[in-house]
Amino acid sequence: MADYKDLANIIFPKITATVEDLEKKYPPRKLNEGAMVIRFAPSPTGFLHTGSLFSSFVSYRFAKQSGGIFYVRLEDTDTKREVEGSADALVEQLSVFGIHPDEGYVKENRDLGAYGPYQQSKRAEIYKICIKSLIEKGRAYPCFCTADELQQLRKEQEAQKVIPGYYGPYAKCRNLSIDEAIARIKNHEPYIIRFKSMGNHENKVFFHDEIKGDLELTENDQDIVILKSDGLPTYHFAHLVDDHFMRTTHVTRGEEWLPSLPIHLELFDTMGFPRLKYAHYPVIMKIDNGVRRKLSKRKDLEASVSYFLEEGYPIYGILEYLLTIANSNYEAWRNDHLEEDYLNFKLSFDKMSLDGALFDLAKIQSISKERIAHKKAEVLCEEVKAWALKYQKDFYDRIVADEPFFISILNIERNKEKPRKDYAKYSDIYPIISFFYDDVYRSLDFNRLEWNPAISKTEIKEVLEDYFNQIRLDLSEEDWFESIKALSVRHGFADNMKLWKKDKESYKGHVGDVSEMLRIALTGKKNSPNLYFVMTILGTEKVKERLCTVIKSL
Repeated sequence: MADYKDLANIIFPKITATVEDLEKKYPPRKLNEGAMVIRFAPSPTGFLHTGSLFSSFVSYRFAKQSGGIFYVRLEDTDTKREVEGSADALVEQLSVFGIHPDEGYVKENRDLGAYGPYQQSKRAEIYKICIKSLIEKGRAYPCFCTADELQQLRKEQEAQKVIPGYYGPYAKCRNLSIDEAIARIKNHEPYIIRFKSMGNHENKVFFHDEIKGDLELTENDQDIVILKSDGLPTYHFAHLVDDHFMRTTHVTRGEEWLPSLPIHLELFDTMGFPRLKYAHYPVIMKIDNGVRRKLSKRKDLEASVSYFLEEGYPIYGILEYLLTIANSNYEAWRNDHLEEDYLNFKLSFDKMSLDGALFDLAKIQSISKERIAHKKAEVLCEEVKAWALKYQKDFYDRIVADEPFFISILNIERNKEKPRKDYAKYSDIYPIISFFYDDVYRSLDFNRLEWNPAISKTEIKEVLEDYFNQIRLDLSEEDWFESIKALSVRHGFADNMKLWKKDKESYKGHVGDVSEMLRIALTGKKNSPNLYFVMTILGTEKVKERLCTVIKSL
């Protein structure tokens, strides 16, 4: 009569190494106390999701601030969903955000570190060694059920209104004799390998999550698939093996994985591996027609990190926003440490949200505006150039053609206690400042400028001609504005808003209306950066040239 070892040898005749051999090959890491070993384990199924950026960035920070290791493991066992080239793109995008793994998958056919391969599709033998040991213990078995049989089983369970799945009395192949299983294998019947659970869904398993605290979950009793027909493991089993032999200390992942935790705990216990620490991050949510839902790859542009890169959101703006999601005390810390690098903030699990975090694009924009406003113009120029070179080549060419000119534009009201906050992202800049460039200005339709309809074009022309004849750009900003007030008074406009509001009948308008005339004439817009600085950057000759052009059109 055959035994479990005979069954294991029939299934894995070429596997001679043991779990003990793996323990020697991948020994425990020599780390200081408290150092965390954390991985980011993406599937190469498309673009880097915003939720994945959140998870990887926060995990990276936890590892680095503890003096530990952060590594990337590619979970590519689902070959049907794999998108060619996406693995390398994921790693490249991580580096854009300053996430540089200490070890792991670098790019196709290249790993860094002693605990690889870091690509699951290249670890088949390691998984088989562990599965063979489970079969030898009687804790894994071949299952010959066809897809039709499993579908019929589900229908029966639905009719009986019982918990669906492959377990207990519904696990048809669980109680096959070893001899029968061997005979069917020798008969070349297709099969997969299932884990033999000893759990009971009426019992509870207790566990401490680093974020959610003490948990009471339903014990696993499902005989899950651990090895598919293609020879690769399922996520559940690969996670167990990889995290043990890569010596992960903390498994950080989205809270959608919480229901799977009892499966993983039973697998660890059965293999005799020490349980790891788990931290289940909040899932990033969005309000859609009043209903909270997970940020969706199919529905939401902002679900893709590439959206933010293409739009030109500054990296630091995005990452600081993610820190506000990660820890409830980040914003208070930031307000007290405005001059510090945001990476000096120390994350803690106990300050993480217990509920799904709502994604707030307006908040990213607000943070980005604040950070961009406090950047030195020369530094911001380099950031904009790097972005424009990749995404807006025409804008890049304009910048490098006269970089000091561009920097002077960026510097408008920048070096002050409360700088202007015009730009939330790099792509905002050119539409706001394009009028500075003569070819853009000359392309305006001067017959369709948006003048105030309450003021006649004759009056507008008179104001512009008057200013043309007495223009002074050598004045201080304060003295210049006094000259605009005087110009206003000369043409029947109040020199301040309050005066005009008190007695509108006595004035054609107010000084703001006069400033708007000049602004439209010089920029083609009702809104622009500070008009005084616009004029000083353009210079007297160019201001006169533009005024002359507009006066002729009137």
